[in-house]
Amino acid sequence: MTPNRYGASVSEVEELVRGLGEPAYRARQVWDALYRRAVPLEAATDLPRRLREQLEEALPLALRPVVDATSADGATRKWLWACGGRRDAQVETVLMEYPDRATVCVSSQAGCAMGCTFCATGQEGFERHLESGEIVEQVLRAAHASDRRVSNVVYMGMGEPLANYDAVWTSVERLHDALGLSARHLTVSTVGVVPGMRRLARERLPVTLAVSLHAPDDELRSTLVPLNRRYPLGEVLDAAAEVAAARGRRVTFEYALIQDVNDGLEQAERLARLLVAVRLRGGAHVNVIPLNPTAGFDGRGPAPGIARAFAARLEAGGVRATVRRNRGVDIDAACGQLRARELTGS
Repeated sequence: MTPNRYGASVSEVEELVRGLGEPAYRARQVWDALYRRAVPLEAATDLPRRLREQLEEALPLALRPVVDATSADGATRKWLWACGGRRDAQVETVLMEYPDRATVCVSSQAGCAMGCTFCATGQEGFERHLESGEIVEQVLRAAHASDRRVSNVVYMGMGEPLANYDAVWTSVERLHDALGLSARHLTVSTVGVVPGMRRLARERLPVTLAVSLHAPDDELRSTLVPLNRRYPLGEVLDAAAEVAAARGRRVTFEYALIQDVNDGLEQAERLARLLVAVRLRGGAHVNVIPLNPTAGFDGRGPAPGIARAFAARLEAGGVRATVRRNRGVDIDAACGQLRARELTGS
């Protein structure tokens, strides 16, 4: 089976270049162009044109653009890709640009099987896992489109990363080892796949873990995150503590704030007590995220003042908290909004 461009290993590139009758140093040039310089093959002008053409055919791209949308402020861009296979699946990638850097939010699955009630991806259901090369390609294609350095990658797009553990971890290693991204700038999110969290604690790279909580108790969380019935809060927080202890890193918690559901100040107090009691090494940090609108869920985010008060109550309880600015809402690129569709609103 022919590997896709960003799924090919160093040895596969070397073998391919050798088979094309080229000297060994050409393979190093190819790898350098793909990762250290992070340019499209057609822009690798240190390679002969004929070799570039041969490589483009022998190492095809895995993603075909379907929709390319940019937010009104120009700071957020979203791609909908078609991924080949027995039948096309569709995934989304988001590029968020800042004055001196860029962050790429990647998908790890086409669709998602977790079924979180407020998440557009979960409302669509699950199609398939992505291959590691399809994940890595999302980062490189976004990097090609930006004049800023990609410094951070977050596995917070479509899918549950820890349900596709092997491909996700292979992509993490490629982004770290070949592209040169710091492990601390690679964030893997989860809604609480406890076995995967415990595996992360044993890996060689100290990536950042982000755990989606969304509720301070099992009863409410089970209505929002069905996986909680299998891995309740106590088990999720124990696994988070294991990761923190192994890495000496603060664990981040995501909390989608839903008006009149989980935004009460008493719920903030309970959440603070819960997280302080775990005694996480490095402490805990909560990203308070006012819910973004989706077609399949009637809930909505609270007023900005409620979000700030919720975060302040967490801080008063001894937990660091930040109200996250929602980016890309106008192009359905914000947290919880990603779903495969060809036209906005379809």
